[in-house]
Amino acid sequence: MQPKKQLSLFDLSMIVVSLVIGMGIFRTPVNVAAKAQIPELFFLAWIIGGLVAYCGALIYAEIGSRFPVTGGYYKIFSTCYHPSVAFAINGIVVLTNAASMAGVTLIGSEYLSSVIFPQALQTDFYRLIVAGITIFIFYCINLLGLKASSKVQNILTVIKITLVLTLICAIFFSGHTETITPIFKTASGSLPVWSDYGRALGICLIAVTFSFAGYTQTINLGGEVKDAKKIIPKGIKVGLFIIIALYLLINYAYVKVIGFEQLKTAHSIAAILAGKIFGPAGFTILSAVIFLSVLGYVNVNLLSNPRAMFAMGEEKALPSVFAQKSKKTDVMVVSLTTFTALVMITLFFAQTFDKIVNYSIILECIGTASSAATLFILRRTTAHLDKNSIYMMKWYPVLPVLFIAFYLFVGISIYQDDPSAAMNGLYIFIVFIIIYFISKIFNKKKVIADAAEGTALK
Repeated sequence: MQPKKQLSLFDLSMIVVSLVIGMGIFRTPVNVAAKAQIPELFFLAWIIGGLVAYCGALIYAEIGSRFPVTGGYYKIFSTCYHPSVAFAINGIVVLTNAASMAGVTLIGSEYLSSVIFPQALQTDFYRLIVAGITIFIFYCINLLGLKASSKVQNILTVIKITLVLTLICAIFFSGHTETITPIFKTASGSLPVWSDYGRALGICLIAVTFSFAGYTQTINLGGEVKDAKKIIPKGIKVGLFIIIALYLLINYAYVKVIGFEQLKTAHSIAAILAGKIFGPAGFTILSAVIFLSVLGYVNVNLLSNPRAMFAMGEEKALPSVFAQKSKKTDVMVVSLTTFTALVMITLFFAQTFDKIVNYSIILECIGTASSAATLFILRRTTAHLDKNSIYMMKWYPVLPVLFIAFYLFVGISIYQDDPSAAMNGLYIFIVFIIIYFISKIFNKKKVIADAAEGTALK
C-alpha cells in the first residue's frame, strides 16, 4: 500500500523543531559552561554546533530529496551499505529513543505533579501514573492517523516556541553584573595552550552536538510528505534555522541573567529566567514549558520511530507484521504499538536510562557520520534524476567532508572523556550485527522447512 502524502512544509518544519528541542536546552548549557570555563569558548561551542547542524540540514535535505521513502533513516543504510548495518544502527536508535522518551516523560511528570497535586500525592507512584497516561493518550492520538498527530504536533510546537521566546525575554527584566572574571584553568595549573582550548572545546561539543541531534530522523517521514523532493529540503532547513536562533538566544539569556560563573553550577536555569519575568509564579510557568516540551517530544517520537520499525519489517529485518498498515487510517499499528510498549516497559526501569544513553552516544556519532556519507553514494545511484526536481546542496563535497570530520572529532572527544561508555556503545553495535545474522539464519531455515512441508503435502 502506497503511503498517503499528508505532510505540508509547516508540518515538517514543526516536526524538525520537536525532534531536536526537548529537555536538553534547559540543562546542557550548565555542562557546557563548566567544561568551557570561559564565555568565549562557551559561545564558540554553540555557534559551531549551530553551523554544523545547518550544514547537516543541507546534507539531509539532499538525502531526503533524492530518497523520499517511509523509514528513510533505515533504508539509506540498507541501500547504501548493508541491511545488517541498518538493523544495528536503527535498532539501537529505536531502543535509545524508547528509553529517552520514558525518562523525559518521567521528568516532565515530576514538574506537572508539583503543580497539580498536593504535597502528599507528589510521590514516585503518581508521577509514574502521570507519565504512563501521557504516553497512552498520545498513542491513541497517533492511532487516529498521521493527519491528527501532525496537527497536534503543530499546536504543541508553536506553543513551545512561544514559551521559549518568552523565557528569552528575561534579558529585558534583569541583567547580571559579573563580579568574577572567568579564567581558563588547566589540570596542571600551567598557562593554557591551544591544545588545552581544543580539548575543552571538543568536550563542550559533545553536549552541544546532542542538543542539536534528532533532525536526521526527519527522513523517516519522507514517503508521507507532499511534493517530497521540494518540501523535505525546505522543511529541514526552516526547522533548523528556528532551532539555531532559539538556542543562541536562550544561551545568551542564561549568561546575561544568571552570570557565566554562576551558570557553571546553577540548577533549574530555565526556572531562574521564568522567575525574573513572572516572579513567584515563575516555577508554574516553567513547569508548563517543560511539560509541553515533553508532550511534543512524546508525540514526535511516536511519529518517527514506528516508521523505522516499519522499514525493518518491509525488508524482513523484523517480522513482516511490522510492515502492515491499517487500511482505514494508514497507521502502522503493530510498529506503533510495539514502540509504545517498549517505552512503557522502560518507564518502569527508568533507573537504567542514563547508562543506555551514555552507551549510545558514540553510536550517534557513527550513525550521523555514516548516514551523511550516503550522500556520496546517492549522488551516483540517483544521477539520472532531473536536477530541477530535486534539491542539490552547494559546496559539495566540501561541506559533507567537513560535517563527517566534525562528528569523528566529537567521537574521539567522547572516547577521551569516557572510554568505557564509548567502547560499550561499540560492543552493543556489534551485538546487534550478530543478532541480525542469527535471525537471518533462522528465517532461512524456516523458509526451507516451510517449502519442504509444502512439497510433502503435494
